[in-house]
Amino acid sequence: MTPKEQEFYDALRNVFVGAEIEGESGYINLMRIKSRYFRDKVFPQLQQDIEAVLDQYPDFRTELFDKLYDFFHRYFSESGSIYFRRTRYPQSVYEQVYTDDRDVMLFWKTRMLYYVKTDRLFNSLEVELDEHKFFFDVSELEHKQANEKRDLVYRFDQVRPDGTIVFQVEYSSHGSKTKMLDILRALRGEGVQPGEDLLQRAFRVFEKQSEVDYFINKDADRFLKEQFDLWMYQYLFDGQNVWLQRRIEQLQALKRIAFSVIDFIAQFEDELVRVWNKPKFVRNSHYVITLDRIAERDADLLARVLAHEGMTAQVAEWRELGMVGDDFQPDDVWDRDLFGQRLDDVYQYLPLDTRYVSDLEPEVVGLFDHLDTALDGWLIKSENYQGLNTLLPRFREQVKSIYIDPPYNASESEILYQNQYKNSSWLSLIENRIRLSRSYLSDDGILCITIDDYEAHQLRSWLDGFFSPNNYLATVVIRNNPSGRATVRGFAVNHEYALFYSHDESSAELGRLPHSEVQIERYDEFDEDGRRFEWENLRKSSRGSDRADRPKQFYPIYFDQVVQKMRIPSLEWQEELNAWKILEESQENEVAIYPIDQFGTERVWSYGLDRAIEELDQMLVRTRNDKYEIYKRKYLQQEGVLPRTWWDKSAYSARDTGTRMLKDLIGPSNAFDFPKSVYAVEDCLRVSNLESGDLCLDYFAGSGTTAHAVMNLNREDGGRRKYILVEMADHFDDVLLPRVKKVAFSDAWKDGLAQEGGQGMSHFVKYYALEQYEHVLRNATYVEDAQPFDNPYEDPYRQYVFLRDLKMLHALEVDHEANDIHVDLSTLYPDIDLAETLANLRGKWIARITPEFVEFEDGERIDLQDLDWQLIKPLIWW
Repeated sequence: MTPKEQEFYDALRNVFVGAEIEGESGYINLMRIKSRYFRDKVFPQLQQDIEAVLDQYPDFRTELFDKLYDFFHRYFSESGSIYFRRTRYPQSVYEQVYTDDRDVMLFWKTRMLYYVKTDRLFNSLEVELDEHKFFFDVSELEHKQANEKRDLVYRFDQVRPDGTIVFQVEYSSHGSKTKMLDILRALRGEGVQPGEDLLQRAFRVFEKQSEVDYFINKDADRFLKEQFDLWMYQYLFDGQNVWLQRRIEQLQALKRIAFSVIDFIAQFEDELVRVWNKPKFVRNSHYVITLDRIAERDADLLARVLAHEGMTAQVAEWRELGMVGDDFQPDDVWDRDLFGQRLDDVYQYLPLDTRYVSDLEPEVVGLFDHLDTALDGWLIKSENYQGLNTLLPRFREQVKSIYIDPPYNASESEILYQNQYKNSSWLSLIENRIRLSRSYLSDDGILCITIDDYEAHQLRSWLDGFFSPNNYLATVVIRNNPSGRATVRGFAVNHEYALFYSHDESSAELGRLPHSEVQIERYDEFDEDGRRFEWENLRKSSRGSDRADRPKQFYPIYFDQVVQKMRIPSLEWQEELNAWKILEESQENEVAIYPIDQFGTERVWSYGLDRAIEELDQMLVRTRNDKYEIYKRKYLQQEGVLPRTWWDKSAYSARDTGTRMLKDLIGPSNAFDFPKSVYAVEDCLRVSNLESGDLCLDYFAGSGTTAHAVMNLNREDGGRRKYILVEMADHFDDVLLPRVKKVAFSDAWKDGLAQEGGQGMSHFVKYYALEQYEHVLRNATYVEDAQPFDNPYEDPYRQYVFLRDLKMLHALEVDHEANDIHVDLSTLYPDIDLAETLANLRGKWIARITPEFVEFEDGERIDLQDLDWQLIKPLIWW
């Protein structure tokens, strides 16, 4: 083999398999298997097939290797992802769509992809600075599960005999950080003192390793073959004028080899697609329930809960959350008097987290015969595509409002995403999730998505194409930052947008917004029923109107100046004159009042004749500039006002900037970057017409503002709106879940402490984590030493590589003698919630859960102790 050929095979292996990565992850495990399959099986077969072609066309050797590499290296990234990676400079209109010169609108480069995450291709690295040697060991680094933002943490390991300082590298968890003082202290103990500045420099050098996006191609086989045909077309007609049969045969051989390689490599990509879209197990589930919900159904059970040994940890959490004082004891929740005992008003909404009393959790859940109906919400810890895909059968077409606040793709914003997927890649991430989530919307459902200038035009263009322009409702401009955010162009941006789209253009009905305090103050009069109203001039301008009925609202009203009474004379409409004929002249002391202002400008009355006669007692006469004017009562509309397209949030700033409220609620030590104003989210939900009994979905949940907004709306009107929130990062446990607990306990907080006089609310919510794509890849069994090509009658490139792999079938125990299969899910994960998993998988709401069975609202009952393995087949075999 010539050096050029060896270089070609090495390069081909690299672009197929991707860069070698150290560390621990399911994806890396699969890539290693992929590499082994390719090296041991495909390469030998590929070499054999190529040599067979070259035996016939020896003069084609150099061109064959060159063209195969020229095509394939364009479509494979360092992460092994298959997409438009290195397209050539544009030579045609078609290629201009895919050029790398600039990021293209409407994400043509990534529209065929599932976006997974952005991560670094870390390898162990030796760094030498100022005569000090450092070694960073990533052999046990657990890579990110999804696209959560996580910092690196460095832990001192040892000083080698040659003086090399060794660090173990890991990702942060729940706010863990590099403990620099401990490192320096340990190094001094080893007699080495590099200094903090030098250590920081070494850390930065290590962190400069490549950062890449991980994608999964939805249909790699079709995509690559389509691209090869286009590439071949341009290649064939690039300066060639003479075509001989031998030349055509050479190119046909090139295509056969290319398609064979595509057939094989697409199998691995298809396997990733199946894992990505596999429904996921529910894990580590528990409930948060306020004490009143238990007490009203079974006070004795609540007493047992309060006496449980786990209450020590629960009380410690209540103290940490700022709900109770240091001297609080569980028995303090009771208020006792001569009539017996009841829950103290101050403590009735304390949120019990059932993880502290897990052995009593089945009894708590057993209090409810219609469990899902009784729940106020679901909090899902998951990458959002996995969450949406898993929950869809259960909540399909049941969501009234989807509110999402995705990453804005603004490089200046330190939000909890990497923000390295610019424009087309960003839109790929959004498209994957919105396309899936639309199936959640009911016929009258509404999507609201907030965004700023960085991606507003790309997003709006795609949404108009996806929903159709007729489903577009409005773009609301929200002034959310009075001082503005500086940009490189010199402007201070102090607004963002909320885009509203209806699922069905004919069914959506927008809600109204509440009156502002200024508006309410204008309605300073009250009628006999106590309703607020203001006096409004009965006349209005008719200029610029060609409505034929407008003259019908131009007629006199007689006013008796002595007795101060109005009447409308007898009138007759004359069609030929398009005017009223007065049949009754004014009497003594009466003056005829017409809708003409002091400048003589023609106007008309606000009411037609019939309505004016009917509501004459709702009017009065006032003098203005020596002229009589008629005013009518204008009542404050109880349903609110029509939403406008400009929301000046300066009215909110006195109450909430988002950040200020969250610091008051959670405490300064648990800050969250750029949380939304809860009042702004409330308004978005009001406009989406989210009413009592409706369901709201937010799959970019962040700090939990949407749950807070839904709870506020329920607290305001006693409604039973429900919510589903999906979030993946550590702040699910550190911020989102504590926030829901705190909002249930009280609506008044300062510096993380509940304030006197706060109003709590009854609340019941389930929270859990989902199995993730990364978990599946790590837990699945892929046979590394399988012999996939032992069938001489089947094409080795198309033979299904994963046929012998067990996937996750090790959850099954087969008793061949009894012809029985027993399911043991504990071999997969120790904390599976089977009832909730089945509810998601089968698309049913839960009525009751017991240790023995789960019963759904349609009456179906499934035995949890002796589970039919066919019910969970989609979860363990794909």
